[in-house]
Amino acid sequence: MMISEKIKAEPQKMETDIPLTTLYEETTGTSFQDGLTGLFNHGFFQLILDREIKRSERQGKPFTLALVDVGGVSRYNLKYGYSSGDRLLKEVADLLTENIRDIDWVARFGGDVFALLLVDAAAEDARNAAERIQSAVRQRFSDPLDLFIGLAGFPKNALSRSELLNLAREALNQAKVRGGDGIYFFEPRRLLASEETSTILLVDDDPRNLKLLEAFLSSLPHEILKAHDGEEALVLVQKQEVDLILLDVMMPGINGYEVCRRLKAQENTRLIPIVLITALDDLDSRVKGMESGADDFISKPVNRIEILARTKSLIKNKKLNNSLTNIENVLFSLANAVEAKDRYTQGHTTRVAGLAMTLGEKIGLEEKEMEALRIGGMLHDIGKIGIPESILNKPGPLDEAEWELMKQHSDIGHKICRPLGKTLGLALEVIRHHHEKLDRSGYPDGLGAQHLSMAARIMAVVDIYDALTTDRPYRKAFSREEALQVLKKEAEAGKLDQRIVEDLSKLV
Repeated sequence: MMISEKIKAEPQKMETDIPLTTLYEETTGTSFQDGLTGLFNHGFFQLILDREIKRSERQGKPFTLALVDVGGVSRYNLKYGYSSGDRLLKEVADLLTENIRDIDWVARFGGDVFALLLVDAAAEDARNAAERIQSAVRQRFSDPLDLFIGLAGFPKNALSRSELLNLAREALNQAKVRGGDGIYFFEPRRLLASEETSTILLVDDDPRNLKLLEAFLSSLPHEILKAHDGEEALVLVQKQEVDLILLDVMMPGINGYEVCRRLKAQENTRLIPIVLITALDDLDSRVKGMESGADDFISKPVNRIEILARTKSLIKNKKLNNSLTNIENVLFSLANAVEAKDRYTQGHTTRVAGLAMTLGEKIGLEEKEMEALRIGGMLHDIGKIGIPESILNKPGPLDEAEWELMKQHSDIGHKICRPLGKTLGLALEVIRHHHEKLDRSGYPDGLGAQHLSMAARIMAVVDIYDALTTDRPYRKAFSREEALQVLKKEAEAGKLDQRIVEDLSKLV
């Protein structure tokens, strides 16, 4: 439905006798439509959002805000030209309109980001809508086009417009950096105190076994949930936060192996410790359990002392994982705030992290190095928080004094993150050394090849590539070929790792 038709068809949505579109145009002196896509623009969408919040508060009905980021538009521009990139955004806008209900709203939020207001939609309905949109995009475009969708609910997650928008932005960021299907629904994370009550889910088709397990765990200060089969367990885990699952293997329908595999495959449940309880004690059964992602095994008949000890240990680990995840999210939020200071490099950290991980996977890095690329890519410019905005946004090349200040961001970022060195691991090195060169001509330490990890070398190459292929106030973005040529010359001069540059050339 076109915007003009939507306004006429739904007059009951207007809060006053004056149509909202007319009110907006008279107040702002501008159109309520986005010139490129024909959708509502950013300012008008804010009014829609305010009105929907009031309606939700009156009627007690929830709604979901979704921010949709179209990844890969810069690559599309380089390959086909900017006019083609504009047509791409228009086509995506049309797809969004086609794949939402008439009661929902869609707007261009800014740049490559769209906003959806999904009326009367709670988490499950909103996720279904997001998956439907992603499917439509994949079917429409022959070239790969990444679509990242962050969702937040009102009033479940937020009680104001600004809070809801911030949480949706945070969810969008998580959708970009976490991998998976590119969809993330905001979930509040708890920093659990050691004495705080945790939630344990018991899953068994035999009521007698459930009763026995509950009796064994009765001495612990934890809430006990029970599910009588695999399907019930999968549904329950999506509705309530769980800290540990004790899971029977041999059940009708979906067995314990399959339940475990599904939970470990989902981003929002993969960190829940799962203990398989089984009468099968052969090696093949245990291997199958390990392949499904189980964290531990307990053999039947269950021993009370054993199950109490393992439960305490795994819940302690879960609390630690929750705390580390919270720390990571705080740092990512700070990195996003820093990036917002520099209007010419917005999206840089996400692009660098994604490309570095893809390159690392191609090279065959170990898991800890891949994690360093993910975290280091998101945080490598966090030190720019200490650089004046006048330097970050200067419409021209920096002079010598300004350049010396800019170079301090690697050291500043390292100092910010150093207290979390044990948590960040190799990523801390990436943050400090992403501007180092193999011939000691880099900064801040002038290190040589023998002191630079593969993760730091990859980050140095990818960071330069993204900087070259991005517009700056004093120059247009280089083409892919031009950027690669610069990198090859740097590699030939002994400044960058030649193998990494060659692999990047093949990749892009």
